[in-house]
Amino acid sequence: MSGTCQEARCSNQSPLNCAFTITPHPVLHCLFAAGLICMAHRGFRASNAENVFGLPRLPSPNTGVQALDLVYQAAEVFRSIEAKARDTELRVEAAERAQRELIANTERKLKDATRALEEAQKRFEAQQEALTAIERRAQAAEDEAREARQTLALVEEAIRRRLLFTSGEADGRMTAVA
Repeated sequence: MSGTCQEARCSNQSPLNCAFTITPHPVLHCLFAAGLICMAHRGFRASNAENVFGLPRLPSPNTGVQALDLVYQAAEVFRSIEAKARDTELRVEAAERAQRELIANTERKLKDATRALEEAQKRFEAQQEALTAIERRAQAAEDEAREARQTLALVEEAIRRRLLFTSGEADGRMTAVA
């Protein structure tokens, strides 16, 4: 809408209410006027007693009661819409709560699994270190056993030489005495 048309329509209203005023579009005024002109050319009158086809309306004695019934029906429709909206909102809230609980449980399980994995990794590292220590001790024991065998072989060799040397001297003395 142009500013001048709006100002013309809102000239008798306060500026605050002017922004919230609903006014028909000027084209609608033209269409309505054209419709009245057409009706006049055809001989129809625009009166409250006749409908669009020019037929007289039947008087209704219960118009007020019917209008009140329509209002009650509309109110009932609105109440049912509101009830459905409340039910939907409750279902959404319940679904959100269930989703939050599921996320919390999943996070808790993930933390537990992470903690168990860390503990298993620490145990594995400790067992790895213990195995390394055992391997070192086994290697040291093998080295000691090798040294002990070598020492034993040297001792045996020394004993044999003495025994042979002593036996050889004894044989040599016996041959000299004989």
